[in-house]
Parts: sequence; C-alpha cells; structure tokens
Amino acid sequence: MLFRKEPGARGYDPARMRPVIRVSICTGEKTAGFRELQTGRFIEVMLLRTPRDLEEFRRLYRIPEGPIPTEY
Repeated sequence: MLFRKEPGARGYDPARMRPVIRVSICTGEKTAGFRELQTGRFIEVMLLRTPRDLEEFRRLYRIPEGPIPTEY
C-alpha cells in the first residue's frame, strides 16, 4: 500500500474490558484479546506465538506489567 498508516499505541477502556489470554486445550494455541465485562464476549486481537508477541500486545494496548488472566 502506498499510504499505509504506521501502527501506533492503541487503547482500550478498562471500565468495559479486561485483557485476557485464551489457550486452546487441544492445540495449546494462545490468543490475546479482551473480554467485555457486560456481555462476556471475547474480542480476539492477536495470536501469541512467542513471548515477544505478548510484549507487543502489552505495548500496543498499554497494558501494565503483571499477570494477565488465562482462560482455557
């Protein structure tokens, strides 16, 4: 693309959503995203293949250090 916008830091509303890592029981595949507190809906953001991907997820969405809940 000729005029592609550079990805910058994004935000999320902590009052409405919380960061979550979903792990598949069968394959062990990890997905980072957000769980809506009102509806319980999971919004998938990115696939986590390496620890560096988790760091990138934290950086993009300004998630502070500390444990992120994991769901199976």
